[in-house]
Amino acid sequence: MAIHQISVFLENRAGQLAEITALLAKNNIDLRAINIAETSDYGVLRLIASHEPEACRVLRENGFIFSASEVVAVGVPDEPGGLSRLLQLLAERQIDVQYMYSIFGQPNGMAYMILRVADPAEVSSLLHTNGMQLAGAAELGIVSSDQERQE
Repeated sequence: MAIHQISVFLENRAGQLAEITALLAKNNIDLRAINIAETSDYGVLRLIASHEPEACRVLRENGFIFSASEVVAVGVPDEPGGLSRLLQLLAERQIDVQYMYSIFGQPNGMAYMILRVADPAEVSSLLHTNGMQLAGAAELGIVSSDQERQE
């Protein structure tokens, strides 16, 4: 069960992140998760939007360079050791986590870890088989391009 993450390439200049969040807010798009990585020359804003197709449209129309990719969202107990159990399972199977970030403060007592891995379908299957709680678009309150294609 994969969800889509949008990666936006940013210039390293003051105000660019504020510009993007204002554009998304103006178009009634909420952020479910956000992460920023940077180098000395540029940054990468990774986000999960409440409405992925609309977020992509807004970014495209405003000249931002971005890509969409599949990531896996998995719930772990929001307690000491919750994340460790997940990572141990992946390590035992020699699965490389390219990067990861989190969504905390969920009402169900779970923290959702957003994982970028080489094969999201394989990892989703492994996690499901091992009793891990996967989160899809519905659980995270998002509309994805996959859902729009089905309607």
